[in-house]
Amino acid sequence: MKIALTGANGFVGNKLKNAFNDYIVIDRDDTVDQIINKLINVDVVINLAGAPILKKWTTKYKKVLFNSRIETTKKLVKAINKSKVKHFISTSAIGIYPNNVVCDEYTLNYENDFLSNLVENWEKEAKKANVLTTILRFGIVLGADGGALKQMLLPFKLGLGGIILNGQMKMSFIDIDDLINLYHFVIKNHKDGVYNACSPHPITNYEFTKTLGKVLNRPTIFPLPKFILELVYAEASTVLIDSKEVYPKRLENSGFTFKYPKIENSLIHLLK
Repeated sequence: MKIALTGANGFVGNKLKNAFNDYIVIDRDDTVDQIINKLINVDVVINLAGAPILKKWTTKYKKVLFNSRIETTKKLVKAINKSKVKHFISTSAIGIYPNNVVCDEYTLNYENDFLSNLVENWEKEAKKANVLTTILRFGIVLGADGGALKQMLLPFKLGLGGIILNGQMKMSFIDIDDLINLYHFVIKNHKDGVYNACSPHPITNYEFTKTLGKVLNRPTIFPLPKFILELVYAEASTVLIDSKEVYPKRLENSGFTFKYPKIENSLIHLLK
């Protein structure tokens, strides 16, 4: 089996390159014709393209976020529809779901904000592929050498970590090893449609903070106030403040088993 990757140099992309020996990389600047040539003998396309979301959302950067996801996916789908690719797996995000509501893959009411609209348009383009299509809505992907956890480790190791606001917002996460196993699962079992790539045990920010402090054996006494987040990230601070309680109901019903479903066993696995 041969796969093609967009976003191959990102955190998840690098892990997938290690997990699949036979792969080719599709670059963001490739034309449709160049992509078609790269897709010769490719069985599965994995779309991870997208500029980092946790960065100040200026008007200019919002265009970068949009183009890196929607325009790249449009181009990719055009090439797939002119190729012999059998399976398309596109990335999405649980940011599509409303805040403070229990959600799963059967939830059809979405949040009405920039991030949700971005994700909805992203999925809309991916669904135009004329092949078996899987959409994975990522929760917070936890890994020691990339993603959100890597950014948190230094302040926590210095004893400067703490809850965000009152710590009661829900966090839906997935261990990087479970995510890579999920890709193997949907490919092997030819799964299509939308799946929430997150643990069946979402937690509060308070629970996450205290568990991380416990695993690192460090205090967690410095809360992070809202105005600091807004100063640094502006509108993008909603990524850290919003409460997303999301469950992978359809995924579990399909027979997928999480190896690290609880936050403590995930953090111990990643950090010790």
